[in-house]
Amino acid sequence: MTLRRAIQSDIPAMQRVRLAVRENTLSDPARITEADYIAALEDVGRTWVVEANGEIVAFATGCNSGNVWALFVHPDHEGRGYGKSLHSTMINWLWSLGHTRLWLITDPGTRAERFYISQGWQSCGIAAGGELRLELSGP
Repeated sequence: MTLRRAIQSDIPAMQRVRLAVRENTLSDPARITEADYIAALEDVGRTWVVEANGEIVAFATGCNSGNVWALFVHPDHEGRGYGKSLHSTMINWLWSLGHTRLWLITDPGTRAERFYISQGWQSCGIAAGGELRLELSGP
């Protein structure tokens, strides 16, 4: 397993991972565009990927604003610690920016919610659109 910063040529593989997930699926796959991924890589934050056997199997994006935009693991590669590794790398980077509180939204009642809670995130209630808002206080 290799965890590294993402580059533009990783975008098609990141899209494949994003579209393969079974929870927190996109109602409209065209909603997240290549331009969104490029912005996540170059302007609004930082993105990392996990490669296993030369294939990108997971990715995560943290935004400069203190928001977790994405953390997805391909279903065929779950349970191997890739999510925890990405989470740790992303969160440490976000703390290094000086944030004292991070936030994200996810669908309630999902494995994603349980994952984040297990990593110390706290539920802050339902946000607009019916998604659950979670926050993580700084170290």
